[in-house]
Amino acid sequence: MTETSVKEYQIRGSVLFIASLSSFLTPFMGSAVMIALPSIAESFSLDAIMINWVATSYLISSALFLLPMGRVADIWGRKKIFTWGTALFTAASLFLAFCPNAWSFLLMRVFQGIGSSMIFGTGVALLTSVYPPQERGRVLGINVAAVYLGLSLGPFVGGMLTHHLGWQSIFLIQVPFGLMVLYLVTQKIRMEWAQEHREPLDLPGALLYTAGLVSLMYGFSMATDFLGMLFIGVGVAILAAFVRWEALAQSPILDIRLFTRNRVFAFSNAAALIHYSATFSVSFLLSLYLQYVQGMSPQASGLILIIQPAIMTVLSPCAGRLSDRLEPRVLASAGMFITAAGLFLLAFLKVSSGLASIVPGLVLIGVGFALFSSPNTNAIMSSVDQRIYGTASGILATMRVLGQMTSMGITLVLFSIFIGRENISPVNLDGFLMSVRTGFMLCAFLCMIGLFASLKRGGVHKNPGKEGCTGA
Repeated sequence: MTETSVKEYQIRGSVLFIASLSSFLTPFMGSAVMIALPSIAESFSLDAIMINWVATSYLISSALFLLPMGRVADIWGRKKIFTWGTALFTAASLFLAFCPNAWSFLLMRVFQGIGSSMIFGTGVALLTSVYPPQERGRVLGINVAAVYLGLSLGPFVGGMLTHHLGWQSIFLIQVPFGLMVLYLVTQKIRMEWAQEHREPLDLPGALLYTAGLVSLMYGFSMATDFLGMLFIGVGVAILAAFVRWEALAQSPILDIRLFTRNRVFAFSNAAALIHYSATFSVSFLLSLYLQYVQGMSPQASGLILIIQPAIMTVLSPCAGRLSDRLEPRVLASAGMFITAAGLFLLAFLKVSSGLASIVPGLVLIGVGFALFSSPNTNAIMSSVDQRIYGTASGILATMRVLGQMTSMGITLVLFSIFIGRENISPVNLDGFLMSVRTGFMLCAFLCMIGLFASLKRGGVHKNPGKEGCTGA
């Protein structure tokens, strides 16, 4: 092996370790915070709407900056944006543990979300930059496994930390790992990846995208008022203008042509958006239900909520391999149906419901998610040309975050209708339970809608040469 080959091998290994560690930390943070929400709410005296914003502020800032940061990374350098994102995420995690009030806490969650978008918008791109096509499937599989591992350990470790050391420890534990990533990326990776010819950033498109999402989510938090409905309407109008602008832009942050010319790509991403919209709020609602209604500790709640991501972690690689032989749309559609069944079971939770009413629903959602996620990703990546794998991966990540944000938006609307700006307490448990049951029922209905999009996409295996599947 030549000296150049050894150096390339070392760089690839370093990038894989750094990207996988970062891919573990961000979902770990998200799922761990869900368990700590009641404890955070108690510390800052948060009402039901503000509890929702603890999770939503992080998601909306991630959604706002994921597309622009991915584009900025392609123009100015992927390693540079990844490094800055890691630094911002680590600094925000440190400050979150010492915030004196709720507003400073929410502001730091926004900065943490921006850092997360910079990491997610560049991590996979770094991997595809250093690994040849014949090795990308393996390393991307390792990266996905790191994501699911973070989701799996988050509820358990987050519950343990909250129970024994307080919710602040969830944020503090991120700091040494973030510093480790910063050290490795600055000392082990000397290369930079950016486009040879710097293209202009689509600033008008980025501003329209940001304004539309902010208006929409703010409207969700006031859905029962006229002003809230006005903000929702304005948000929808701005996002429609964004789509129109991107279709005409010379250097768009979102290439609309991928959706208009590629049926498999369009419907697979639509299915992903709907599926994440239907499933992300499960851990949020159940964490509150188990602690406020069932009176469980964060540690006990985490042990229960780990069921779903653990099943996803075990079954997702099997589902991915199976989708290489069977049509992804068949497996993904079956997964959406099973997920809908699990959500439907959870829609009948009561004060007296025991684990026998909760665990089957979580098992079904875990199985359904595993059957859906890997095959759906396979369908998306198999429907485009190799030269735009990075773009396709970024759009899929955006669909995931937008779906998660929509899921929390649904709970914002329900909390504003059934609880309002009150603290969750025994006085309004009936309203809280109505929010939970209605939320799960709506999510089950969403999954059934997504099932039609999943079935409508068409096949990918019958066109191994990708005829008709273009990236232009």
